[in-house]
Amino acid sequence: MKEAAGLPPCGSGAGQEFNPDAAWRALEQRIVDCQACPRLVQYRQQVAARGKREFAGWQYWGRPVPGFGDPRARVLVVGLAPAAHGANRTGRMFTGDASADFLVAALFRAGFANQPYSRRADDGLVLREVFLTAPVRCAPPDNRPLPEERDRCLPFLEEEFRLLRPHLRVVVALGRFALDCCRRLLQGELSLQERRRLRQFPFRHGAVLELADRGLYLVASYHPSRQNTQTGRLTAAMMDQVFQTVRRLLEPAGPVAPFTGARGAAGGPSSAPGG
Repeated sequence: MKEAAGLPPCGSGAGQEFNPDAAWRALEQRIVDCQACPRLVQYRQQVAARGKREFAGWQYWGRPVPGFGDPRARVLVVGLAPAAHGANRTGRMFTGDASADFLVAALFRAGFANQPYSRRADDGLVLREVFLTAPVRCAPPDNRPLPEERDRCLPFLEEEFRLLRPHLRVVVALGRFALDCCRRLLQGELSLQERRRLRQFPFRHGAVLELADRGLYLVASYHPSRQNTQTGRLTAAMMDQVFQTVRRLLEPAGPVAPFTGARGAAGGPSSAPGG
């Protein structure tokens, strides 16, 4: 199994013992084979065929991208969608573009990664306790998936969440689009009061919500898109603060006060690519 690649598992028959490795492999295959959204299929293939001068000679992946990371992760990081010349080229989530390097460098500084860059699928990156994914698995035109494309793809994220759930403690939403999807992902099994708190949870960089019903924390962050990092809306120090918070939340006595974090702008357009 590709290290930390994730997709929805096959259901096992009655009386059969559940095999998580087989479930991850089956999910990964279903993601890679998906052709449910004609607009996205056409666009990802066009980008792969056309390429980019900077990446001359590359054999683009040009297919849906599975999640990547530790299959026993305690931290789930959710972006938006593969970048056209990032994960759509390399075949690994958050790999091959500036957003990927910015995020993985922060994970490295926080002790969640063995190296501070993510350039290609065979670059030796290993994530510890973290799984990277996105609600949409194909690179969308203008980095803007349609609502129906998001809805068709969301079951893959739901299945990854189910497979990770036994160990999961923290969900990090990178951007407003990711946060909206995480609200949908987490609302099941919540009490009416907890659902109301989840709906009211604001998108602010560094904001934290404890979902006691599920034993989880939800953390909001600006997306490490070039729009955000090159304008100074998101700095390396701000990204470090998010994963320092995550580290504290993983400690047995480490919850932090909810709804903390930077106030103001919503962290850039929801069109930021997810890797």
